[in-house]
Amino acid sequence: MRNFSWKYFAMTGDVDAYLLYKETDGERVLAAASAEDEAAQHEEDE
Repeated sequence: MRNFSWKYFAMTGDVDAYLLYKETDGERVLAAASAEDEAAQHEEDE
């Protein structure tokens, strides 16, 4: 979805496509941070 929204934005200049791209990028960053926190918590528990 992220690649599609970027390609659509690049071809059309549609602002909504750019906002969708940024939204999916933010979700990806949050998911990575959550995974790091989970791994750190797991290491502390051992």
